[in-house]
Amino acid sequence: MTKTTLICGSLAFDKIMQYNGRFGETLLADQLHKVNVSFLVPTLRTEYGGCSANIAYNLKMLGGEPLIMATIGQDGGEYLERFDKLGIETRAIRKITHSYTAQCFVTADLDNNQINAFHPGAMEFAHENNVGDQGALRVAIIAPDGRGGMIKHARDCAALKVPFMFDPGQQLPMFSGDELIEFINQATYVAANDYEFEMLMDRTGLSLADIAGRLEALIITRGEKGSEIHTGGKRHEIACVQAAAVVDPTGCGDAYRAGLLFGITNELDWPTTGRLASLMGALKIAHQGGQNHVVTAAQIADKFEAEFGYRF
Repeated sequence: MTKTTLICGSLAFDKIMQYNGRFGETLLADQLHKVNVSFLVPTLRTEYGGCSANIAYNLKMLGGEPLIMATIGQDGGEYLERFDKLGIETRAIRKITHSYTAQCFVTADLDNNQINAFHPGAMEFAHENNVGDQGALRVAIIAPDGRGGMIKHARDCAALKVPFMFDPGQQLPMFSGDELIEFINQATYVAANDYEFEMLMDRTGLSLADIAGRLEALIITRGEKGSEIHTGGKRHEIACVQAAAVVDPTGCGDAYRAGLLFGITNELDWPTTGRLASLMGALKIAHQGGQNHVVTAAQIADKFEAEFGYRF
């Protein structure tokens, strides 16, 4: 059986700038109706980002077989070259020649407050990709992407009987309650953090038991409090793995999801799958950016055994 994992989601460049002051000292509370400010940002770095790329990067390190299905802009050549060097398949990435790759511009101050601007660019054309064009698939994930693309790809997977994980992330507010219920009914798995899951219940009017009962597994992450997996009427508590250092949470959720997908494709039991996902998040958080941690599959297996006392 194929172990190919289709990863539907965004590809993006993250432009991260540091302001060596405090926004509160420049933004006047009684003048916010006419803001006209400029911040000097001495440092600027570009990070490779986007949910699909972050998930694929981690899954590849685990020894998985990720297939990214996404859209990239006219400026995405270097990203495609990076995937080639990493050995990540790019045949399902569509290039949108009249648009730029999605980009997030982040300016942070000394208190780590952030002012962000996001340009979706090529992501808005995600609906032009078809799940049916990608050959045999073991599982898929519908991660944050263009709204139309997420709806289409979920329906494609359902029609083709490809089991998939619905991971709405920051795009959850774009969907109505009825649309979210449709996603849940089509999905095999749902993954969300605790805040997103509260919003999911509020929008749909469904309880945790209602949602879990429609799925093979419901996964809820709770940051440093660990995570929980609801499956088959049982609840598995997954402890948070202690990280070597807490540097940057960017991409931790994507690393966690890579662990889940690896567990699913390799038919690991749910406690083992959750522990592996937790370990992947801990390995990521010790590094800046979503794709700067480097570890081999053998090293991951060794770290897992040291942490949990057995090999997966």
